[in-house]
Amino acid sequence: MMAQFRKRDTGPELALREALSRQGVPFDTYLDLPGSPDIVLTKTKVVVFVHGCFWHGCPKHYRLPRSNRAYWIRKLARNQSRDRANARRLRNMGWHVATIWECSLARDPDAAVDRILRVGTRRSPA
Repeated sequence: MMAQFRKRDTGPELALREALSRQGVPFDTYLDLPGSPDIVLTKTKVVVFVHGCFWHGCPKHYRLPRSNRAYWIRKLARNQSRDRANARRLRNMGWHVATIWECSLARDPDAAVDRILRVGTRRSPA
């Protein structure tokens, strides 16, 4: 069943890429890094994960499905644990990590770009 869901080039990812391009921000996609970040700004060492509200458990919009609840609770916990582990590995490699929620892109993609650019101006992790 999960195979039918797109993992790359999702609507939110495309919206963010369009906003980055509109602001003239150079980026790469799908470099071989832990967690397969959706967007990579190599110059400022920023990786971006675009998280879907359902699959990653958006604190504002996630709603647990009514059927097979135990499965979905475990699934979400595994997804979130994997997300944290990947972010930790990337930070240990010297990358800045930005997570952008699908709902924030729907509201204001340009604000998401501003947030990503701010992440890139932080001091490097120790």
